[in-house]
Amino acid sequence: MMVRQDGNRLIIERGVSQVWIECWGENSVRIRMCGEPKMDENDWALEEKVPECVPKIMIKELDITDPWYRGEEWAKYHMVGKEYTFINGKLTVKINPEGWISFYNQKGDLLTAEYWRNRDRVCRYAVPIGVPAREIKPIAGTSDFELTARFEAFDDERIYGMGQYQEKNLNKKGAILELEHRNSQASVPFMVSSRRYGFLWNNPATGRVVFGANKTEWYARSTRKMDYFITAGDTPAEILKQYSAVTGRTPMMPEYGMGYWQCKLRYRTQEELLAVAREHKKRGLPMDAIVVDFFHWTRQGEFKFEPRDWPDPDAMVKELKELGIETVVSVWPTVDERSENYGQMAEKGYLVRNDRGCANHSTWMGDTTYYDTTHPGAREFVWEKCRENYYKKGIRIFWLDEAEPEWAYEFDNYRYYAGPALQCTNIYPKMYAKGFYDGLKAEGEEEIMSLVRCAWAGSQKYGVLTWSGDISSTFRAMREQLQAGLNMGMAGIPWWTCDIGGFIGGDITDPAFQELLVRWFAWGAFCPVFRMHGERSPWYEREREFIDGVRQLTSGQDNEVWSFGDDNYEIMKKYLFLREGLRPYIRSCMEAASKTGEPVMRPLFFDFPEDKHGWEVEDAYMFGKDVLVAPVMEAGVSHREVYLPFGASWVEVFTGKKWEGGQVVDAYAPLDVIPVFTKEESVRKMFGNLAKDQDGEGNERA
Repeated sequence: MMVRQDGNRLIIERGVSQVWIECWGENSVRIRMCGEPKMDENDWALEEKVPECVPKIMIKELDITDPWYRGEEWAKYHMVGKEYTFINGKLTVKINPEGWISFYNQKGDLLTAEYWRNRDRVCRYAVPIGVPAREIKPIAGTSDFELTARFEAFDDERIYGMGQYQEKNLNKKGAILELEHRNSQASVPFMVSSRRYGFLWNNPATGRVVFGANKTEWYARSTRKMDYFITAGDTPAEILKQYSAVTGRTPMMPEYGMGYWQCKLRYRTQEELLAVAREHKKRGLPMDAIVVDFFHWTRQGEFKFEPRDWPDPDAMVKELKELGIETVVSVWPTVDERSENYGQMAEKGYLVRNDRGCANHSTWMGDTTYYDTTHPGAREFVWEKCRENYYKKGIRIFWLDEAEPEWAYEFDNYRYYAGPALQCTNIYPKMYAKGFYDGLKAEGEEEIMSLVRCAWAGSQKYGVLTWSGDISSTFRAMREQLQAGLNMGMAGIPWWTCDIGGFIGGDITDPAFQELLVRWFAWGAFCPVFRMHGERSPWYEREREFIDGVRQLTSGQDNEVWSFGDDNYEIMKKYLFLREGLRPYIRSCMEAASKTGEPVMRPLFFDFPEDKHGWEVEDAYMFGKDVLVAPVMEAGVSHREVYLPFGASWVEVFTGKKWEGGQVVDAYAPLDVIPVFTKEESVRKMFGNLAKDQDGEGNERA
């Protein structure tokens, strides 16, 4: 093993293998390793230009017992050889004589370290079980490698971020996570540690991460290199700011994104959709966007309105604009083999290829193949069709569905322009969004936003609003979405939403579902985007319809705010206007996200990192810096406990009660009230008359 300096880079060489250590933005480093003489050149998520930083590099001869890991008795080795120290601002990287790496902050506190348990020629007390920190194994007969990277585990560590997984825990310590996308699962492999560092696994290959009690282990099934980014910060806000600087920041959210979005599965015809929009405005209710969902098209992959049920989309879009409503149109990446575009796309290599078996990837509502979003030509082709058939009609917002993509998840059978799916499939949703972002930019659009059912690291810079997929209509799913949304924010994706009321199921005549919907609707008013959607079974009974041999999909029950009973309508109407009253505050939250990368909705510890109990709270969150939200996520509740962080005085918005932070309080929570607290009187005033002055028992104060 040899360590040498090449300009501002340290290189660890062992045979043909190299490890590169270099500055990558403020207080941050990027570490890459290859198993071949030439390093793979893909930057993946680290595409943003970063300022050049000059590290401080020091070399020290070791010949005495030296505690490499402070406070860890097992790691006090008798070392000989050279220790290399690489410093970039608040982050210090140390390389021991065997080439293993540890990371410290500016105070000398250990942040994390590589896990190695193999016998070394310079370390007398190393454990001889033969487990290296970095293991890159050639896959026989190929130029590809199987990769494992191991790091020490710490009992006191809490881990947040990593994207969106359907499970109950906000803290991912102890979790095993697939590094793969699925419907309702988005792998965004950036984590924030309670030990005050952030870590990006900059690799879109399929694999897994284990945040175990004995070690943390990152694994890629097939790849060309190891590549990760680590950043040190005194607060979570500083860590997210540094991370978003190197992966890209979200643009400023358009004004229409901050209001109310109406959606259902699905508005079957142009007239059905317009009737809903007209009724909404007739009632004087706010609405900023309405969605034309899937199967409004002729065939999958033709990207245009079916003329029988959508006879005049130009007039529809014009009328909606006059009502102050933006039209959102669903786009799928599936291309029916009978579509007018299939032959040309196949001929030009614009479709995802199979290594074996039938070329069709899905048989739902047609025999279809996914288009290859990693192919620049394919992205341009699809955008051009959407420009001609949607954008020229005045449509600026696209719902990019099926973005994982949602096939059989047999990643070893698919191949992209960018390489085997095993090595790069996780960039699919990011490239999907990039195609529309680039197309809209080229048309001169400045406010760009796409609703996308998945994301990867860096997706945020393409104006991605991620939603959490086809979740069930249950309180359990609602609870899971809270941690999913918070962890998406901590993974650098600040625009997030979910289907209010859940997607699968939800009988609008069932009182139990009505209760769930009302609770979810109130919570939705405090999500980055406030959006109603759902399947709403049982579906209406209609005859099986076919147009040109294509089965037509019917609709579920109604899904408008007046569809769930008069009493519930009044509650939901209240939250529609509450959201409108909060627009100035929400706008300031979106500006902060665009400028610094901070999440709009975030765990309590983000704003109160010194409050140890705040790191443990998983059922409440901050909506911006001044509003604390505690959704009710179970049936039959009229009160709930809420922890208020210390360091602030809090006002319970719907009762006017004042509380000092650092305590658990009993919050007022009948069906029409979501517990909300604010630090600032100016913000409380935005709630207007909706924040009734009540005594906590529902009685108005004198």
